[in-house]
Amino acid sequence: MNILQINSSARSAGSESTRMADAIVAKLARAHAGAQVTRRDLAADPHPVLDETALQALFTPADQRSAQQQARVALDDALIAQVQAADIVVLGAPMYNFGMTVQLKGWFDAIARAGVTFRYTANGPEGLLQGKKVYVALARGGFHRDGATDTQVPHLKTLLDFLGMTDVTFIYSEGHGMGPDAVAKARAAADAEIATEVA
Repeated sequence: MNILQINSSARSAGSESTRMADAIVAKLARAHAGAQVTRRDLAADPHPVLDETALQALFTPADQRSAQQQARVALDDALIAQVQAADIVVLGAPMYNFGMTVQLKGWFDAIARAGVTFRYTANGPEGLLQGKKVYVALARGGFHRDGATDTQVPHLKTLLDFLGMTDVTFIYSEGHGMGPDAVAKARAAADAEIATEVA
């Protein structure tokens, strides 16, 4: 059993989404003896953004790439290899300005590659990262669950589904901007969800 944990909070300490992701992974590791856990903290170990240099490297045939282009593509290749090898993916995903963090968006930009993690067919796009279980730990300052202001979850669902990851469980911790009592309630609710939703 290979478990991949992706932390995307900009915080190095005190992140609720990271706390939740850690708790999910700990429970999974207890349930699967000998599980191998790979963690990537996208704030502590940032991935380069998808810019013009990266696009030029990706669209240059592999045998024609410069050494610099090869090195840039290799960074994305490493993230793709991690997710391909994973049986379970755990995403720590705080909400920033109604969406995912730039760190998590950059991760998706890196792993979404035509012909590798998805492909276009006569019947439309097909995700190639199939057969994986995904848990998403969502931390929010306000209350957005199932509401019009939650643009984050639909976006994440679309991206994961596009890549073939359709077995997704979202776990929520909301109200962290509303005082200590709300934070305590949010953490207790999140822990209860982890206890019941993480198999």
